[in-house]
Amino acid sequence: MLELLGLDAQTADVYGLMLANHAWGITEIARRLHITPADVRESLEKLTDLRLLHRSATGDELQPSDPALGLRELLNERKRELESRQAAVARCEADMAQLVSTYSELYTGQTQRVAQQFLGVESVQNRIRELSTEATSECLTFNPGGAQSQASLEASKPLDRDSLDRGVRMRTVYLDSVRNDSVTTEYAEWLTDLGGEVRTVPSLPLRMLIFDRKTVIVPADPENTRKGAVQLTEPGVVVGLAGLFDQIWESAVPLGTRQDRDDRGLTRQEKELLRLLGSGLTDEAAGRQLGLSLRTVRRMMAELMKRLGAGSRFEAGLRAAQREWV
Repeated sequence: MLELLGLDAQTADVYGLMLANHAWGITEIARRLHITPADVRESLEKLTDLRLLHRSATGDELQPSDPALGLRELLNERKRELESRQAAVARCEADMAQLVSTYSELYTGQTQRVAQQFLGVESVQNRIRELSTEATSECLTFNPGGAQSQASLEASKPLDRDSLDRGVRMRTVYLDSVRNDSVTTEYAEWLTDLGGEVRTVPSLPLRMLIFDRKTVIVPADPENTRKGAVQLTEPGVVVGLAGLFDQIWESAVPLGTRQDRDDRGLTRQEKELLRLLGSGLTDEAAGRQLGLSLRTVRRMMAELMKRLGAGSRFEAGLRAAQREWV
């Protein structure tokens, strides 16, 4: 947990000892943790920079600041950084849409030069299997749609294991909603144990796989992935989509991390639901974006209306805006 606040494992251990044993010096801490005095000094410098330690009145020794205040301030800083990154992701999506629009105008009628289409589920799966086998550095994945089927996850395990064994870095982004699905979380834990990385966000713009930042696979029809997929290799398009992945990855949260509410008492999922409904989406469409059932979306909205003291969706929108929830 403390890694999210900027503390590596060693520094967190040093901090724990400092909290419990204020009078311990560098030598005692190093002996207890089986590290060198130089390592202890490095960790103490980090803790001082993070304002978790401060000099005593005499300046002779370091003492822990009140952890309730120090850790909370660090957490608030991380929250502000996250909100800033999410805003950057939104801007990136808008820029990407403009880029794709401009590109389409320039290359109307020449799609075959930059794209290759694969029809049907089996054809897409075969191509993904080929690209996974050929990958040498990394595989980046957006997995919208909520919980994944056990059969699909089990089928992907041999390819995933082979890729990780060859040193391919695997980073996957799911929706926050999968945190409530045991099948998907068990698979994510299995992948993480092998060296993969899994994070979640409230919603994703599209389903996407990127191999070695050279080849991108996206659905031919985002509303019906069974219609097939499109392979993109044009460098300009690939760089733009890889940049979108990087932006969303930075704002995503590791799957095993507890999701706290923000300063307004909202979860990331609730905040995204308000944004989606405010943009004009129906409950059903917002549910698809969040990977949630229609029943769950309506339950969440009813709870938000109750917290806002609103008797209608319109009133809820006004009150949410007044409270700066949206």
